[in-house]
Amino acid sequence: MNKVVRQGLVLLIFLFLVMGGRAQAETALEIIKDIQIHGFASSSYNYNFNQPLNPTNGNSNRIFDTDSNSFKFDLAELVLVKETPNPGDIGFRTDLDYGFSIPRVTHSSGNTVTTDEFDVQQGYVSYNAPLGNGLQLDFGKFITHIGAEVIEGHDGWNYNYSRSFLFGLAIPFTHTGVRAGYSLSDKVSVLGMIANGWDNTTDNNSDKTFGMQLSLAPTENISMLLNWAGGGANAASNNSNWLNIWDVVLDFSLTNRTLLQLNFDYGSQESASALTSGETAIWWGFAGILRHDLNKWVSINLRGEFFNDEDGFRATSINGTPVKLWEFTLTPEFRLAQNMVVRLEYRHDEADKFAFKDENNNISETSQDTVAVNALFHF
Repeated sequence: MNKVVRQGLVLLIFLFLVMGGRAQAETALEIIKDIQIHGFASSSYNYNFNQPLNPTNGNSNRIFDTDSNSFKFDLAELVLVKETPNPGDIGFRTDLDYGFSIPRVTHSSGNTVTTDEFDVQQGYVSYNAPLGNGLQLDFGKFITHIGAEVIEGHDGWNYNYSRSFLFGLAIPFTHTGVRAGYSLSDKVSVLGMIANGWDNTTDNNSDKTFGMQLSLAPTENISMLLNWAGGGANAASNNSNWLNIWDVVLDFSLTNRTLLQLNFDYGSQESASALTSGETAIWWGFAGILRHDLNKWVSINLRGEFFNDEDGFRATSINGTPVKLWEFTLTPEFRLAQNMVVRLEYRHDEADKFAFKDENNNISETSQDTVAVNALFHF
């Protein structure tokens, strides 16, 4: 092979590599340009008028806002997402969380608080399968479809700062598995799920949890979610005893400034370990939230709820016996800027048994009052 031929081959190989590299670079740039970056941060201060010696709110009956008389950096969240709006699209979402309130709960299996300050709250791969209107498939870890309230992030936060008893005691937080969603029309959509369990990133038995959702919007002013999740209990080698939750969420636009949201939950656990008889444990509750926009900068949010832990399985009282919990929460909201919200809050909790701490840290109170201030930023 003479020198000219060798030089020609080298040039062809070089051009091939350059063009191939350019094509790969163009493909990478095409993907990267569709990736959205979002952020969310939340800080708070909470005070309990019972003034418990070990400053906490309740006896594991409050969630996220568990510390009293304490300034907290609740959460910083960085979200990377490539959406899949059209059939054939591929994408992903990753929510990276750091903070001293929310990650310590959502990182763990179940609602047991840990000392972890980092959590991948969501992380899944998406594919909009070209079937009909597009079958949305998500594979990985995602926030539960159950419940009216959310964990909070850049794409949504609750009307109240503190979470309801239903959010903390009645339902799961996340699932790890696969879910499929399909829009039958602009008024009806369905969702199905197979997952490891309730808040289990890794399954601890050979059974799975299943979930379904029916979303209805019969009019412009009314929407409804009918949710269910059930499967083998979150316990090793416990496949036959099912853990179920039924959930209904109703939203009404009463006026262009006033919204009403209603939420009902009913849960059951077969052969519950907390019951000496091994019978099925039952818990249920309902909540109502009323929101009124005074103007484009200020809103008033009211929440009232009742939660009945009939068998002492989900909530906590002085001796783990059945307990009934009530609460009323008033949350004025101030939108100081396009990306910043400040919320003030007063909350009254009450129980039919001793469920809250006194100034000596004893669980000897049937009620407590708390106030809080919360500032959040989002983009």
